Amino acid sequence: MEKILEVKNLNISFDTYAGKVRAIRGVDFDLNKGETLAIVGESGSGKSVTTRTIMRLLSSNANIDEGEILFKGESIVDKTEKEMQKIRGREIAMIFQDPMTSLDPTMTIGKQVAESLRKHKKVSKKEGMKAALDLLNLVGIPDAEKRLKNYPHQFSGGQRQRIVIAIALICNPEILIADEPTTALDVTIQAQILELLKEIQEKIETSIIFITHDLGVVANVADRVAVMYAGRIIEVGTAEEIFYNPQHPYTWGLLGSMPTLDSENDRLYAIPGSPPDLLDPPKGDAFYPRNEFALKIDAEMEPPFFELSATHKAATWLLAPQAPKVTPPLEIQRRWDIFRKKQNQYSA
Repeated sequence: MEKILEVKNLNISFDTYAGKVRAIRGVDFDLNKGETLAIVGESGSGKSVTTRTIMRLLSSNANIDEGEILFKGESIVDKTEKEMQKIRGREIAMIFQDPMTSLDPTMTIGKQVAESLRKHKKVSKKEGMKAALDLLNLVGIPDAEKRLKNYPHQFSGGQRQRIVIAIALICNPEILIADEPTTALDVTIQAQILELLKEIQEKIETSIIFITHDLGVVANVADRVAVMYAGRIIEVGTAEEIFYNPQHPYTWGLLGSMPTLDSENDRLYAIPGSPPDLLDPPKGDAFYPRNEFALKIDAEMEPPFFELSATHKAATWLLAPQAPKVTPPLEIQRRWDIFRKKQNQYSA
C-alpha cells in the first residue's frame, strides 16, 4: 500500500519550570492511503501531542528535538507557518474532542462549515454555502437547509460533533485526525459517529488517525492499532492482531480494563501503579514498575521491538527467545473472550 504519512524517530520535549519533559520518545509509525490507524493509550501517553505535531499545533514551549514527519514524501517539520496554513484544513484536518470549544458561538453553522473551503479554494459565498449544505446533509443534520443560520448552542452534543466533522471534511482532506471525537457522547451517539466516519471514509477515500484511550471504541473502525505508553509506541499490529493476539502486558491491561457488562458483579481490571514521570524517564522499560511479569533486564535496558509477523511487533523483553513463557491472568483472558464474542455478534 502507498504510504501517505511517515513519522520517524520523533522526539518532542516541553520546557517547564520543573525542567524538560520528554513527552515523545522515539515514535515511529506510518499511515497508508485510505486506512484507519488507531493510536490508543492512557491519558498522558503522548497520543495527542504526536498528532498535534503532525498539524504543527504545538504550544510555544514545545521542542521537536529529533525526527522526521513526511507527508507525501515531503518534510512537515521543515515547513514554515505560512506553508503549514496551506496544509491545515485543506490536506490534513483535525476533529477535536470537545465540539463546543471548537465552534465559534458567535458565527452561524453555515458560515463555519464553509469558512475553510472559502479560504483554501477561493470559492464564492454561494458556492461555499452550497458545499456546506451538502456536507451537513452527508453527516446527518436534519433539516440542514433551515439550520444553516443556526448557532452552535441550538444543536445537541451529537449534532455539534457532526458539524465539527463536516468542518474537517469540507476540503476533502487526504488525512483526517480524530482526537477522541466520541469521548463526551453517550454510547448510542458514539456508535453513530463511528459509523458515520466509516461511511465518509469510503466515500472520499481519506486516511484517518483515530486517537482514543478506549480500545473498545476502535474495534470495528481501525485497520491497524498502535499502542502508546509513556511517550513511546510499544505495540503495533492489525486490529485483529491486537485484539486477538496482544503481546505487551500493557496491551493486556488495556483490553482487560474494558467494561463487559457480563454480570452485575463484574469488576473492572485496573492496571496497577501510575505512568512514569517524564521529567526523568526510566532507564529501562517505562512499564517495568507496573508490570507483574517484569524481568530483571526491564529495569536496566529499554526493550527493542520483536517482530511477530510482517505487520505485528511489540517492545517487550517477554518476547526475547530466552525469556520465560507467560500468559495473561485468567481474569483478563475471560474479559477478552466476552469482548470477542460481542464483536463477532456485532460483525455478523
